[in-house]
Amino acid sequence: MPVQAALDLGIFREEKRIIIEDQIVISHRPVNRQRDPGQQQADEKIAAHFLKFSRKPAQKTTTKNQPPIFLCVPGGSVAAFRLVEKLFDTIHEDADLLVIDKPAGLVCHPTKHGEMSSLIGRARLHLGSSVQPHLVNRLDRETSGVVIVAKNAATAGALGKILESRAVEKEYLAIVHGHVREDHGVIDAPLGRDEHSRVAVKDCVRPGGAAAQTGFFVERRFTRAVPFSTLDLRPPAFSLLRVVLRTGRKHQIRIHLAHLGHPVVGDKLYGGDEDLYLALVENRLTDAQRAKLIFENHALHARSIKFLWRNEPKEFSCEPEPWFLEFAGDDIKNL
Repeated sequence: MPVQAALDLGIFREEKRIIIEDQIVISHRPVNRQRDPGQQQADEKIAAHFLKFSRKPAQKTTTKNQPPIFLCVPGGSVAAFRLVEKLFDTIHEDADLLVIDKPAGLVCHPTKHGEMSSLIGRARLHLGSSVQPHLVNRLDRETSGVVIVAKNAATAGALGKILESRAVEKEYLAIVHGHVREDHGVIDAPLGRDEHSRVAVKDCVRPGGAAAQTGFFVERRFTRAVPFSTLDLRPPAFSLLRVVLRTGRKHQIRIHLAHLGHPVVGDKLYGGDEDLYLALVENRLTDAQRAKLIFENHALHARSIKFLWRNEPKEFSCEPEPWFLEFAGDDIKNL
């Protein structure tokens, strides 16, 4: 997994944090390349990146699960050094907006497990303490794709009104079980709480629910050899769908596609066996169940979002993660 080195350089007034984008390990110890083939000499890396750094031996600092690291700056001060997981991929950033390609498996809202455990926490790390970020749109934990973060309350309010007015076009890609018969269509079915489910957050299609419409287009029908399918007796047939939201209800795409008879691959809650979801939450998901799901995260990706912003059309987009592309075909980038 790519990492970046974050250095808190308090002695430099004009730049208190410097990010080394490539994966490096800096050490002034003699390098045993048989044990640590990825290590490089500090002199080479420091000289290549920062001419301000001293090349004198420095005090040792350590990081969890990483080899000891040595680093010093002019005047003998030692820079605080830690290796951190990459925050995220940035699609766009300006004075008011930060648009992020959210990875699958990361929640949007804060958790009790530190800033790196949520997208908004990582946005705070990226922006610094002087900025209070606001999530403009949200994605489920396992859904990847475009998330917009406002850097101030005024921008958040203005974008919120745009979303509420439905003057936004959102497009998703989904891999579903089975060959969808119709080339395109609209699923018009109201959604509400599933009162028969053991899962409190689960909704379903039900009379009297909130109006919900989902448009879909079949981009590809294909087969793949997999050890299990999410539903028993289902052949190894799949469809790649381009999905357009006409409303924005909770879990709308996943519920509607399951209602159509073609659940999203890897969907633990709406894939036909909600015990898979409970097993995940209760940390008892077996290897056999994981194989049955095919993917670690469900195959739903928020590909693009379009809206009018300050009288100018805006479109932000990103492609699915490698596992999604490999399964559905790399050429979906051209769709």
